[in-house]
Amino acid sequence: MTEKTTNNSLELINAIQIYFDAIHYCDVQKLNAIFHNKSSLFDVDKGNVFMESITSFSEDVAGRISPASKNQKPEYEILMIDMLSSFCATVKIRIRVHENIFVDHLGFVNGENGWQIVSKIWHLEQIINK
Repeated sequence: MTEKTTNNSLELINAIQIYFDAIHYCDVQKLNAIFHNKSSLFDVDKGNVFMESITSFSEDVAGRISPASKNQKPEYEILMIDMLSSFCATVKIRIRVHENIFVDHLGFVNGENGWQIVSKIWHLEQIINK
């Protein structure tokens, strides 16, 4: 592994952490920094495709009660990183938000603003009953 590849990998992992923190703290400033302004988010619920812009998602996150404010400890993991090149990567993560556990596929590009998410496909994997 070259030094450039190692640096790119570390920068990507730092970008993933920004995503985790943005969701856990409902930090819209971090969310808007880590998502490219033209990114799109997708889900399929009962066979219906749902698409959301980052602007809409950001507004949704801004209106949420953060897991951090409920004293929920951060629960997340990186399941896979696929470096397509030093400029493109696909990342699969699992993250808990309150009682919901999501699996996300995040498409990252390394452009003029560093690593940013350009696409997100998510799935509600599990709801934890208390």
